[in-house]
Amino acid sequence: MALAVADHGLVTIEELAARHRISRNHLMKVAQTLVALKLVKSVRGRRGGLLLAREPADVRMGDVVRTMEMDMELVPCLGDRQDTCVFSGVCRLTGALRGASEAFFASLDQFTLADMVSSPAGLRERLALPARALF
Repeated sequence: MALAVADHGLVTIEELAARHRISRNHLMKVAQTLVALKLVKSVRGRRGGLLLAREPADVRMGDVVRTMEMDMELVPCLGDRQDTCVFSGVCRLTGALRGASEAFFASLDQFTLADMVSSPAGLRERLALPARALF
């Protein structure tokens, strides 16, 4: 979202880490993953930084969460190993949780990054970004 509302283009890891009050090292790992997924471009060099690789309207929030969150299993039996519980095979909770997870992603799939930043003024203010220039 920060990259989507940054009018000046490139945003450095240092800027993002400071503005979001998160570890630079953690953000480096997140950025590497986003670059590998071709959601973000990385420009090296003294004037380098990060920028969106795709238009915000082309980025589905469900896809982002699916690819960034490696372990979305609410309970172990929803994963690859279904023999983790004495109730495996007869438990109705597993189906209910699977349905809830599918509904969660179906809801996220309705939104794009453009939807998330459709009112950028508050986001820009929180990030201490300059107001957009009006032409």
